[in-house]
Amino acid sequence: MNLNNQHTPEDLAKLFAARKDKQESHILWISECGEVHLDSLAPEIGEEEFEKRTPSMRARLRTYHRGKGYVGKKAAADKEFIGRVYQTLQQEWPAARSKPEVAFIDRYC
Repeated sequence: MNLNNQHTPEDLAKLFAARKDKQESHILWISECGEVHLDSLAPEIGEEEFEKRTPSMRARLRTYHRGKGYVGKKAAADKEFIGRVYQTLQQEWPAARSKPEVAFIDRYC
């Protein structure tokens, strides 16, 4: 899903559905070209280290910790949750895209 192109909340839901909540924590981030990623976060690598290792990152949300229900098929089916994440990405991306530092998004719309 690229925030610079046409997309829908269903596109975002597909990203969430493709992950498993019980196995690992995940981090949702946006690259400098507007591509939205939902990547696994290894236990030995914290958010700050992940950010350092991802130079194309322009914005990120707080980590979705393992076992909390924020990723996976159930999370993807929660239209209210996905809608809030989607709206947040839509609202925050225009300002974050032009900043040299990574924008940390810690609140949903």
